[in-house]
Amino acid sequence: MKVLVTGGAGYIGSITTENLIAQGHEVVVFDNLYQGHRAAVHPKAVFVRGDLAVKAEISAAIAEYKPEAVMHFAAYSLVGESMQKPFKYLQENTNNGLNLMEAMCDHGVKKFILSSTANLFDQPERMPIAEDERIVPGSPYGESKFIMERALHWLEKTHGMKSACLRYFNAAGASEERGEDHNPELHLIPLVLQVALGQREHISIFGDDYPTPDGTCVRDYIHVCDLAQAHILALAALEQGSRTYNLGNGQGFSVKQVIETAREITGHPIPVKITPRRAGDPAVLVGASEKIRAELGWKPEFPSLKDIILSAWHWHQAHLHGYGDAKH
Repeated sequence: MKVLVTGGAGYIGSITTENLIAQGHEVVVFDNLYQGHRAAVHPKAVFVRGDLAVKAEISAAIAEYKPEAVMHFAAYSLVGESMQKPFKYLQENTNNGLNLMEAMCDHGVKKFILSSTANLFDQPERMPIAEDERIVPGSPYGESKFIMERALHWLEKTHGMKSACLRYFNAAGASEERGEDHNPELHLIPLVLQVALGQREHISIFGDDYPTPDGTCVRDYIHVCDLAQAHILALAALEQGSRTYNLGNGQGFSVKQVIETAREITGHPIPVKITPRRAGDPAVLVGASEKIRAELGWKPEFPSLKDIILSAWHWHQAHLHGYGDAKH
Protein backbone atom coordinates (compact mmCIF):
# COMPACT_ATOMS: atom_id res chain seq x y z
CA MET A 1 0.00 0.00 0.00
CA LYS A 2 1.14 3.58 -0.57
CA VAL A 3 0.92 5.47 2.73
CA LEU A 4 1.35 9.19 3.40
CA VAL A 5 2.88 9.71 6.86
CA THR A 6 2.51 13.20 8.30
CA GLY A 7 5.16 13.89 10.90
CA GLY A 8 7.30 11.14 9.37
CA ALA A 9 10.49 13.00 10.30
CA GLY A 10 9.56 12.87 13.97
CA TYR A 11 10.22 10.19 16.58
CA ILE A 12 7.24 7.84 16.26
CA GLY A 13 6.51 8.78 12.65
CA SER A 14 10.03 8.02 11.41
CA ILE A 15 10.15 4.62 13.11
CA THR A 16 6.68 3.75 11.83
CA THR A 17 7.90 4.72 8.35
CA GLU A 18 10.90 2.41 8.83
CA ASN A 19 8.58 -0.46 9.77
CA LEU A 20 6.16 0.23 6.92
CA ILE A 21 9.00 0.10 4.39
CA ALA A 22 10.41 -3.08 5.96
CA GLN A 23 7.01 -4.69 5.39
CA GLY A 24 6.84 -3.72 1.73
CA HIS A 25 4.75 -0.54 1.80
CA GLU A 26 5.57 2.62 -0.15
CA VAL A 27 5.81 5.72 2.04
CA VAL A 28 5.57 9.44 1.37
CA VAL A 29 6.67 11.52 4.37
CA PHE A 30 5.09 14.96 4.76
CA ASP A 31 6.77 17.10 7.43
CA ASN A 32 7.62 20.75 8.00
CA LEU A 33 10.72 19.85 10.11
CA TYR A 34 9.51 22.05 12.99
CA GLN A 35 10.37 19.26 15.42
CA GLY A 36 11.33 16.55 12.96
CA HIS A 37 14.72 15.76 11.47
CA ARG A 38 15.45 15.31 7.80
CA ALA A 39 18.08 12.71 8.73
CA ALA A 40 15.40 10.62 10.46
CA VAL A 41 13.48 10.06 7.21
CA HIS A 42 14.06 6.60 5.75
CA PRO A 43 16.10 6.83 2.52
CA LYS A 44 13.51 4.74 0.65
CA ALA A 45 10.67 7.12 1.58
CA VAL A 46 9.71 10.06 -0.61
CA PHE A 47 10.15 13.24 1.43
CA VAL A 48 7.91 16.27 0.95
CA ARG A 49 8.66 19.31 3.06
CA GLY A 50 5.33 20.98 3.62
CA ASP A 51 3.06 22.43 6.26
CA LEU A 52 -0.42 21.20 7.11
CA ALA A 53 -1.31 24.79 8.00
CA VAL A 54 -1.24 25.49 4.25
CA LYS A 55 -3.99 23.34 2.78
CA ALA A 56 -2.68 23.83 -0.76
CA GLU A 57 0.60 22.15 0.20
CA ILE A 58 -0.93 18.96 1.59
CA SER A 59 -3.52 18.91 -1.20
CA ALA A 60 -0.75 19.12 -3.82
CA ALA A 61 1.18 16.29 -2.16
CA ILE A 62 -1.88 14.02 -2.10
CA ALA A 63 -2.71 14.90 -5.72
CA GLU A 64 0.83 14.14 -6.88
CA TYR A 65 1.59 10.94 -4.94
CA LYS A 66 -1.94 9.48 -4.68
CA PRO A 67 -1.63 7.64 -1.36
CA GLU A 68 -4.15 4.97 -0.48
CA ALA A 69 -4.00 5.78 3.24
CA VAL A 70 -2.71 8.40 5.67
CA MET A 71 -1.06 8.00 9.07
CA HIS A 72 -1.26 11.27 10.97
CA PHE A 73 1.47 11.89 13.55
CA ALA A 74 2.13 15.59 12.93
CA ALA A 75 0.92 17.68 15.88
CA TYR A 76 2.06 19.83 18.74
CA SER A 77 2.15 17.30 21.56
CA LEU A 78 3.35 18.84 24.84
CA VAL A 79 0.66 18.61 27.51
CA GLY A 80 2.27 21.23 29.74
CA GLU A 81 2.79 23.70 26.90
CA SER A 82 -0.84 23.26 25.85
CA MET A 83 -1.92 24.54 29.28
CA GLN A 84 0.21 27.66 28.70
CA LYS A 85 -0.64 28.12 25.01
CA PRO A 86 -4.11 26.66 24.52
CA PHE A 87 -4.77 28.31 21.15
CA LYS A 88 -1.62 26.77 19.65
CA TYR A 89 -3.21 23.39 20.34
CA LEU A 90 -6.96 23.99 20.10
CA GLN A 91 -6.58 26.04 16.93
CA GLU A 92 -3.48 24.87 15.07
CA ASN A 93 -3.65 21.13 15.83
CA THR A 94 -7.32 21.15 14.94
CA ASN A 95 -7.06 23.29 11.80
CA ASN A 96 -4.05 21.37 10.51
CA GLY A 97 -5.80 18.04 11.02
CA LEU A 98 -8.93 19.27 9.28
CA ASN A 99 -6.88 20.61 6.36
CA LEU A 100 -5.44 17.11 5.98
CA MET A 101 -8.84 15.43 6.18
CA GLU A 102 -10.42 17.85 3.71
CA ALA A 103 -7.59 17.31 1.21
CA MET A 104 -8.06 13.56 1.58
CA CYS A 105 -11.80 13.87 0.92
CA ASP A 106 -11.13 16.10 -2.09
CA HIS A 107 -8.90 13.39 -3.60
CA GLY A 108 -10.85 10.32 -2.54
CA VAL A 109 -8.42 8.96 0.08
CA LYS A 110 -10.52 7.05 2.59
CA LYS A 111 -8.18 5.36 5.08
CA PHE A 112 -6.90 7.31 8.08
CA ILE A 113 -4.83 6.23 11.10
CA LEU A 114 -4.77 8.81 13.90
CA SER A 115 -2.00 8.91 16.45
CA SER A 116 -4.26 9.90 19.34
CA THR A 117 -3.52 10.10 23.06
CA ALA A 118 -4.42 8.60 26.41
CA ASN A 119 -4.56 12.20 27.64
CA LEU A 120 -8.23 11.88 26.69
CA PHE A 121 -8.66 10.39 30.16
CA ASP A 122 -7.78 12.97 32.80
CA GLN A 123 -9.26 11.22 35.84
CA PRO A 124 -10.02 7.61 34.85
CA GLU A 125 -12.33 5.64 37.09
CA ARG A 126 -10.64 2.32 36.30
CA MET A 127 -7.07 1.26 35.78
CA PRO A 128 -5.81 0.09 33.30
CA ILE A 129 -7.78 2.48 31.10
CA ALA A 130 -10.09 0.75 28.62
CA GLU A 131 -11.70 2.14 25.46
CA ASP A 132 -15.09 2.63 27.14
CA GLU A 133 -13.66 4.87 29.88
CA ARG A 134 -15.43 8.22 30.12
CA ILE A 135 -13.59 10.79 27.98
CA VAL A 136 -12.56 13.91 29.86
CA PRO A 137 -9.48 15.37 28.12
CA GLY A 138 -6.72 16.35 30.50
CA SER A 139 -5.43 19.34 28.56
CA PRO A 140 -5.97 21.43 25.42
CA TYR A 141 -3.65 18.94 23.73
CA GLY A 142 -5.94 16.06 24.69
CA GLU A 143 -8.94 18.09 23.60
CA SER A 144 -7.40 18.70 20.17
CA LYS A 145 -7.00 14.95 19.66
CA PHE A 146 -10.59 14.34 20.76
CA ILE A 147 -11.77 16.87 18.16
CA MET A 148 -9.84 14.86 15.55
CA GLU A 149 -11.53 11.66 16.68
CA ARG A 150 -14.96 13.29 16.46
CA ALA A 151 -14.19 14.70 12.99
CA LEU A 152 -13.30 11.20 11.80
CA HIS A 153 -16.58 9.91 13.22
CA TRP A 154 -18.50 12.37 11.04
CA LEU A 155 -16.34 11.87 7.95
CA GLU A 156 -17.17 8.18 7.98
CA LYS A 157 -20.85 9.09 7.82
CA THR A 158 -20.45 11.83 5.21
CA HIS A 159 -17.56 10.56 3.06
CA GLY A 160 -17.15 6.89 3.89
CA MET A 161 -13.72 7.47 5.47
CA LYS A 162 -12.50 4.49 7.52
CA SER A 163 -10.27 5.32 10.46
CA ALA A 164 -8.46 3.90 13.45
CA CYS A 165 -7.71 6.04 16.51
CA LEU A 166 -4.83 4.73 18.62
CA ARG A 167 -4.54 6.15 22.13
CA TYR A 168 -1.37 5.69 24.16
CA PHE A 169 0.83 7.27 26.80
CA ASN A 170 4.61 7.12 26.58
CA ALA A 171 6.46 5.89 23.52
CA ALA A 172 10.01 4.91 24.44
CA GLY A 173 13.02 3.05 23.13
CA ALA A 174 14.56 3.08 19.67
CA SER A 175 15.16 1.04 16.56
CA GLU A 176 18.76 0.42 15.51
CA GLU A 177 18.68 3.38 13.14
CA ARG A 178 16.25 5.85 14.71
CA GLY A 179 15.55 7.22 18.18
CA GLU A 180 14.25 10.05 20.29
CA ASP A 181 15.70 13.52 19.73
CA HIS A 182 13.53 16.39 21.00
CA ASN A 183 14.44 19.98 21.75
CA PRO A 184 13.67 20.56 24.52
CA GLU A 185 13.70 16.99 25.78
CA LEU A 186 10.95 16.41 28.34
CA HIS A 187 10.57 12.62 28.39
CA LEU A 188 11.89 10.66 31.35
CA ILE A 189 13.90 7.89 29.69
CA PRO A 190 16.02 10.09 27.39
CA LEU A 191 16.51 12.57 30.25
CA VAL A 192 17.79 9.80 32.51
CA LEU A 193 20.12 8.59 29.76
CA GLN A 194 21.44 12.11 29.28
CA VAL A 195 22.63 11.96 32.89
CA ALA A 196 24.41 8.67 32.18
CA LEU A 197 26.04 10.27 29.12
CA GLY A 198 27.30 13.22 31.19
CA GLN A 199 25.02 15.68 29.41
CA ARG A 200 23.17 16.73 32.57
CA GLU A 201 24.10 16.51 36.24
CA HIS A 202 21.05 14.80 37.72
CA ILE A 203 17.49 13.69 37.11
CA SER A 204 14.63 15.35 38.99
CA ILE A 205 11.86 13.30 40.57
CA PHE A 206 8.72 15.40 40.90
CA GLY A 207 7.37 14.10 44.19
CA ASP A 208 8.14 10.87 46.05
CA ASP A 209 5.08 10.77 48.29
CA TYR A 210 2.44 9.38 45.93
CA PRO A 211 0.23 6.43 46.97
CA THR A 212 2.31 3.97 44.93
CA PRO A 213 4.65 1.15 46.04
CA ASP A 214 7.75 3.37 46.04
CA GLY A 215 6.11 6.80 46.30
CA THR A 216 6.82 7.89 42.72
CA CYS A 217 4.41 8.14 39.79
CA VAL A 218 3.67 5.02 37.78
CA ARG A 219 3.40 5.34 34.01
CA ASP A 220 2.89 3.18 30.94
CA TYR A 221 5.86 2.85 28.57
CA ILE A 222 5.56 1.14 25.19
CA HIS A 223 8.45 0.39 22.87
CA VAL A 224 8.18 2.63 19.83
CA CYS A 225 8.58 -0.34 17.46
CA ASP A 226 5.62 -2.05 19.13
CA LEU A 227 3.61 1.14 18.63
CA ALA A 228 4.61 1.21 14.97
CA GLN A 229 3.43 -2.37 14.56
CA ALA A 230 0.06 -1.48 16.13
CA HIS A 231 -0.40 1.30 13.55
CA ILE A 232 0.39 -1.09 10.71
CA LEU A 233 -1.99 -3.77 12.02
CA ALA A 234 -4.74 -1.15 12.36
CA LEU A 235 -4.14 -0.02 8.77
CA ALA A 236 -4.59 -3.57 7.47
CA ALA A 237 -7.81 -3.93 9.46
CA LEU A 238 -9.54 -0.84 8.04
CA GLU A 239 -11.16 -2.92 5.30
CA GLN A 240 -13.35 -4.34 8.08
CA GLY A 241 -14.34 -0.90 9.37
CA SER A 242 -13.32 1.92 11.69
CA ARG A 243 -12.06 1.19 15.17
CA THR A 244 -10.59 2.74 18.31
CA TYR A 245 -7.91 1.16 20.49
CA ASN A 246 -6.14 2.02 23.70
CA LEU A 247 -2.53 0.85 23.61
CA GLY A 248 -0.97 -0.15 26.90
CA ASN A 249 2.01 -2.23 27.85
CA GLY A 250 -0.17 -4.05 30.38
CA GLN A 251 1.89 -2.85 33.32
CA GLY A 252 3.17 0.42 34.66
CA PHE A 253 6.65 1.36 35.80
CA SER A 254 7.49 3.92 38.47
CA VAL A 255 9.95 6.78 38.06
CA LYS A 256 12.30 5.06 40.50
CA GLN A 257 12.04 1.80 38.54
CA VAL A 258 13.03 3.62 35.34
CA ILE A 259 16.03 5.21 37.05
CA GLU A 260 17.13 1.98 38.73
CA THR A 261 16.88 0.05 35.46
CA ALA A 262 18.89 2.74 33.67
CA ARG A 263 21.56 2.55 36.39
CA GLU A 264 21.78 -1.20 35.85
CA ILE A 265 22.07 -0.88 32.07
CA THR A 266 24.47 2.06 31.91
CA GLY A 267 26.61 1.41 34.98
CA HIS A 268 26.22 5.09 35.90
CA PRO A 269 25.04 6.20 39.37
CA ILE A 270 22.52 8.69 37.86
CA PRO A 271 22.16 11.16 40.76
CA VAL A 272 18.59 12.09 41.73
CA LYS A 273 17.11 15.29 43.10
CA ILE A 274 13.66 15.15 44.72
CA THR A 275 11.58 18.21 43.86
CA PRO A 276 7.95 19.17 44.59
CA ARG A 277 5.09 17.48 42.77
CA ARG A 278 3.95 18.95 39.48
CA ALA A 279 0.38 20.15 39.39
CA GLY A 280 -1.96 17.70 37.70
CA ASP A 281 0.27 14.61 37.84
CA PRO A 282 -1.89 11.57 38.72
CA ALA A 283 -0.26 8.82 40.77
CA VAL A 284 -0.90 6.04 38.24
CA LEU A 285 -1.68 6.06 34.51
CA VAL A 286 -1.69 2.74 32.68
CA GLY A 287 -3.54 1.88 29.47
CA ALA A 288 -5.31 -1.37 28.65
CA SER A 289 -4.73 -3.21 25.38
CA GLU A 290 -6.95 -6.29 25.56
CA LYS A 291 -9.13 -5.12 22.66
CA ILE A 292 -6.35 -4.70 20.08
CA ARG A 293 -4.69 -7.91 21.26
CA ALA A 294 -7.93 -9.85 20.79
CA GLU A 295 -9.04 -8.24 17.51
CA LEU A 296 -5.75 -7.71 15.68
CA GLY A 297 -3.36 -10.07 17.45
CA TRP A 298 -1.09 -7.23 18.58
CA LYS A 299 1.52 -8.47 21.00
CA PRO A 300 4.36 -6.18 22.14
CA GLU A 301 7.71 -7.68 21.20
CA PHE A 302 9.58 -5.56 23.75
CA PRO A 303 7.35 -5.34 26.85
CA SER A 304 10.10 -5.29 29.48
CA LEU A 305 11.40 -1.99 30.81
CA LYS A 306 14.95 -3.30 30.44
CA ASP A 307 14.49 -3.99 26.72
CA ILE A 308 12.97 -0.56 26.18
CA ILE A 309 15.73 1.34 27.97
CA LEU A 310 18.51 -0.83 26.50
CA SER A 311 17.41 -0.03 22.94
CA ALA A 312 17.31 3.69 23.76
CA TRP A 313 20.74 3.50 25.43
CA HIS A 314 22.32 1.87 22.37
CA TRP A 315 20.87 4.56 20.10
CA HIS A 316 21.90 7.48 22.32
CA GLN A 317 25.43 6.08 22.69
CA ALA A 318 25.71 5.99 18.89
CA HIS A 319 24.08 9.43 18.47
CA LEU A 320 25.47 11.57 21.30
CA HIS A 321 23.95 14.70 19.78
CA GLY A 322 20.85 13.08 18.34
CA TYR A 323 20.52 13.80 14.64
CA GLY A 324 23.00 16.64 15.07
CA ASP A 325 23.41 19.26 12.40
CA ALA A 326 21.58 17.16 9.84
CA LYS A 327 18.16 18.41 10.96
CA HIS A 328 17.46 20.47 7.85
